[in-house]
Amino acid sequence: MAEYIKGIRELIGSRPFILVGSTIVVVNLKNEILFQHRSDTKEWGLPGGAMEMGESLEQTAERELYEETGLKAKTLTFVDILSGKDFYFKYPNGDQVYNVICVYLADDVSGELTINDGESLNLRYFSLNKLPQPLDERAKFIIEKHFI
Repeated sequence: MAEYIKGIRELIGSRPFILVGSTIVVVNLKNEILFQHRSDTKEWGLPGGAMEMGESLEQTAERELYEETGLKAKTLTFVDILSGKDFYFKYPNGDQVYNVICVYLADDVSGELTINDGESLNLRYFSLNKLPQPLDERAKFIIEKHFI
């Protein structure tokens, strides 16, 4: 967790606040989508995370993609910005957020899948007709809206 978010949590406890971040969709040559089995929620989701001070949303996407998967994208294509009451989330530790999510599609991806942080239990590609379970609601929304 970034120092900025830790500082806010020290001030407000677990009360909700607006959290801005990026999510990245990686599609392989078999048209499968990369999912991350998250260590905090035990759900499968898409790589991504919170913006750090001074970053652009695209820089956040680049950093999070590498930190969480070991992959780099030659380019990122903007897909959507998601926000509102449907993007409220309560973490298992009780922290609450209203997400503002900038979704990107990773193009021309290179590198080797690697778990670089403590946020992932597993990284795997899944076909659209066999999505992993349990699936994070935000990831489900993104996939259904833009990729099915």
